[in-house]
Amino acid sequence: MKFTAAILSDYFKLTDLQKSQFEKLGPLYEDWNSKINVISRKDMDNFYIHHVLHSLSIAKVISFKPKTRILDLGTGGGFPGIPLAIMFPECEFVLVDSIGKKITVVNAVAEALDLKNVKGIHSRAEQIPGKFEFIVTRAVASYSDLVYWTRNKYSEKEFNAIPNGLLCLKGGDLRTEIREAKIKPITDEIISFFNFEHFKEKVVSYLPL
Repeated sequence: MKFTAAILSDYFKLTDLQKSQFEKLGPLYEDWNSKINVISRKDMDNFYIHHVLHSLSIAKVISFKPKTRILDLGTGGGFPGIPLAIMFPECEFVLVDSIGKKITVVNAVAEALDLKNVKGIHSRAEQIPGKFEFIVTRAVASYSDLVYWTRNKYSEKEFNAIPNGLLCLKGGDLRTEIREAKIKPITDEIISFFNFEHFKEKVVSYLPL
């Protein structure tokens, strides 16, 4: 069964503009994926579940307030940053990846959707200037690496419902990672938000500053 953008309205209240942008997202990635492999091709039938809904699980943990600055670390083809930028148009998103062709896709998708709140940068996280209220990432590295790479990237301004911090989309047994990083993240099981087998053992992990 191939899911469409309509599935998102089962879980979120969307404006007509947001619905239109999400509807365009699938065809845009199908087109780009035929040129640059940013998503597993066998995964495209499940695009709206595996990539868009997965990214939006962060929106079930926090509703970013306007003017929040968010850094998407190791964004790949734009996840979770692009879906979150559609969901929170009054926030600023900086999407970073060390692979240039993936950032080419990010910026092209943002332009096609007229997402003026997205900036894709070909760089490493440590070299990105500025400060951010939140950093988001999808399974790009261990907690130890993520904590090290982001240690100087947080703003001192706090105006959201939860303190500034790191929001990771993670999966599997995280006990060793957590022990090695010497941290105490707060985790929410994604399957409690979206009842799909794909999300079994996947979590949103929040590490406040």
